[in-house]
Amino acid sequence: MIVRSWDRWRSSYIGRLVSESMRSQGWRYGVAALAMIVVAVSSAGTAWMMEKIVDAMTTPEMRNQVYLIAAAVVGLFSAKAVASYVQALFLARAGNRIVASQQEKLYRQLLRRGVSFFRTTESSDLLMRVTHGAQAARELIDVLVTGFVRDTLTLIGLVVVMIYQQPVLSMLFVLIGPLALLGVRYLLKSVRNIMRAEMASLAEIIRVLQETSGGIKIIKIFALEDRMTERMDSAIGQVETRANDIAKLQSIASPLMELLAGLAIASILVVSTMGIANSEPPTAGQLMSFITALLMAYEPAKRLSRMRVGIETCMVTVTMMFELLDQEEAIQERADAVKLNSGKGSIRFKNVTFGYHSDFPVIRDMNLVFEPGKTTALVGQSGGGKSTIFGLIMRFYDPDTGEIEIDGHDIKDVSFASLRRKISYVGQDTFLFSTTIMENLRCSAPEASDAEVVAAARAAHAHDFICELPEGYETQVGENGAFLSGGQKQRIAIARAILRKSEILLLDEATSALDAESEALVKTSLQSLTKEVTTIVIAHRLSTVLEADTIMVVQEGEVIEQGCLDELLEKKGGFRRLFDQQFKARSSDAVEA
Repeated sequence: MIVRSWDRWRSSYIGRLVSESMRSQGWRYGVAALAMIVVAVSSAGTAWMMEKIVDAMTTPEMRNQVYLIAAAVVGLFSAKAVASYVQALFLARAGNRIVASQQEKLYRQLLRRGVSFFRTTESSDLLMRVTHGAQAARELIDVLVTGFVRDTLTLIGLVVVMIYQQPVLSMLFVLIGPLALLGVRYLLKSVRNIMRAEMASLAEIIRVLQETSGGIKIIKIFALEDRMTERMDSAIGQVETRANDIAKLQSIASPLMELLAGLAIASILVVSTMGIANSEPPTAGQLMSFITALLMAYEPAKRLSRMRVGIETCMVTVTMMFELLDQEEAIQERADAVKLNSGKGSIRFKNVTFGYHSDFPVIRDMNLVFEPGKTTALVGQSGGGKSTIFGLIMRFYDPDTGEIEIDGHDIKDVSFASLRRKISYVGQDTFLFSTTIMENLRCSAPEASDAEVVAAARAAHAHDFICELPEGYETQVGENGAFLSGGQKQRIAIARAILRKSEILLLDEATSALDAESEALVKTSLQSLTKEVTTIVIAHRLSTVLEADTIMVVQEGEVIEQGCLDELLEKKGGFRRLFDQQFKARSSDAVEA
């Protein structure tokens, strides 16, 4: 049953890949196919011409045809050379286009995926599918086209010459050839299993490299070099073992063909000497033509015998690629989605329940209202659901039950672009693109002028340190801002949010990487930024949210308290306990004030 299912998937994916490739690159493959036909005809013609060449050299009566035969030989080889060049060129261009188009489709598909997909899928697996999958698609098409056109036609042409010159001897080739091909069939299941294991090992190599790059400080501090080296050596060793296994299986075809060639040549020697094949011994030209055709048939026959192994090798990775392309996205934009127009930025949760796993809800029957133009702070212990609220507002996830409305519109009914254009976000894990500071700032508002970018940087107190960098705003920040400090990255992220000028601002520990002086400066900037903007702040340091219009205490997926600072302190509930934990002796002074 498993083998039958695999064969069904394989046939479906091959057909789909061929159909897509021929629609986009059919004319290039058509030119390459015509060139392959010329190569096949030229190869058969070369073998046939050997009779004329040998007879012209050994038969006095044919000496006057030498120049004509020589010209024909030059013509044949010239045609084959030109056709081989055209074939290689157009196959390469078509193949390169296939690789590029598949990678483009894969990347666009990744961009359409929701945040939940990237939470559950390792980046090493995605890299494998995008890079190796597209390359395997190109190799598969090349194997199919060259195998079914060039090699098959060449072999047919050469077999025709062999039969024409020596029918009886040719029967030996026709009988033994399929036996060699049948032997390859038993290799295919092993190839599939080995390739799956090799893909897993390659993904492990990528994973170790990523962890080494991202976690080098931890590796150094805890002296994990030997452990990481063992992991990498193990993964590399597994890839090497699998590659050797594949090479061994692919190489079996060659000895089979060598045996076939040896048997055929030995038979020629015996049969031609004893005169079994013909009532009359063959001429030297006929014998040479037959031998030439036989020897020339060796390479295409060998490639055809290995073609199935090559197809199976590619199909494992091609299947992984199509699985990624065909995955359904859980969060989809409705076909009739409306544009969320400019508004006050009111946000309402109506009986919202949500869990990353259906059996473990993170938020339970939540009803909230975030007043437009006001600042609301979400506080509470880690794991209570505060960041999940942000994810739901940005529609990274859809609630299991209930609705989320912005300005009276259910966010499921609005377009992704208009929803996210309405929101700015600054998180505690600041991400910067590997480009210049200017491009990192402008990505939130591509239409912004240089003056507006500089004004946003000044507001976030980032302008001064930017100007001190070697190339100012054109300074490269490195991978995820590796060339900047944590505080500098945070201020650039805040400037990016300021530049966007959205009606809703989400701040998730936005000042966590700043020192006390920088935090004070940025808080002043944020106060002007949050005027008439619906602002929601997540903070563990209560000092950053004491001036919020409303403070909500989130615990185990529920809002257990909400109100202004004075009201919550008077209640002496969950917020008061958090406040006392952080301010201790100062709490009594704050209450009196």
